Amino acid sequence: MKYQTYTINKPYDSIYFFLKQNGFSENYIKNLRKTLGNFVVNDEVCTIRKQLNIGDTLKINSSPNNKTNIQSCILPLDVVFEDEYYLLINKPSGISCMPNRSHYTNNLAGAIMAYMQDKDLNFVVRIINRLDKDTAGIIIVAKDSISQKEIKNIAKTYYAICDGVIDKPLTIDKPIKTVTNNGINDRKRIIAPDGQSATTFAKPIQNNGKNTLVSLKLINGRTHQIRLHMSSIGHPLLGDELYGEKSDRLSHTALVCKEISFYHPYLQQELKFEIDLPDDFKKILP
Repeated sequence: MKYQTYTINKPYDSIYFFLKQNGFSENYIKNLRKTLGNFVVNDEVCTIRKQLNIGDTLKINSSPNNKTNIQSCILPLDVVFEDEYYLLINKPSGISCMPNRSHYTNNLAGAIMAYMQDKDLNFVVRIINRLDKDTAGIIIVAKDSISQKEIKNIAKTYYAICDGVIDKPLTIDKPIKTVTNNGINDRKRIIAPDGQSATTFAKPIQNNGKNTLVSLKLINGRTHQIRLHMSSIGHPLLGDELYGEKSDRLSHTALVCKEISFYHPYLQQELKFEIDLPDDFKKILP
């Protein structure tokens, strides 16, 4: 088992109360209850009812879940960063993060399972920031449940190529609504007064007279927020067939999660990572 260690600095009536007061979900607690050995206090295996005193050392199994039932596949992974707790990968466009009908045996989760099989036989795929199939960029994978829970202050900067010329920073503040038909969500979102609040900050980087490379930061992070917001102001992303038009210069939506930062709870410091723009971006805006 992989344990996370805590030094107790105040008394608790039981481990259960420690877990509840420190943000562990009921589902995670339920999984911890299933097997003896998930809790160790002062080097002795105990149950969730064990009382905790100041100075006690509590160890908690950080991966009590069953192995992810996803078929592994062999795909090259561009690893940006890796340690005992997190794995950061530069995902190319055209690859789904999780299995679906059209990418059941060829997806990022399956490739991560293959990459981790020799490191953790019971590995569970925990992608913290999933990206659409067409969107490239950095994704964060937590290697255990506690690492997933403890990561903080995740900030992302996207880059995109849009139609037209933008010559000044823009703030797009428009609510986004999910439309359902017969209880099933439509793929396409809409701008609507009764939608969920969403704000996008767009800053032009360069243009070629026809297209503009912009950096984008989000508040809220709704599904398709960047694509819908940019389309709503007359600057759809290049190659975005859902909110714009098909492009003969790019086979996918021109969107990449280029920069990401987060507070690493075990290193106790802010980490920031940045990748280069994809080659097809550079061909359009060298």
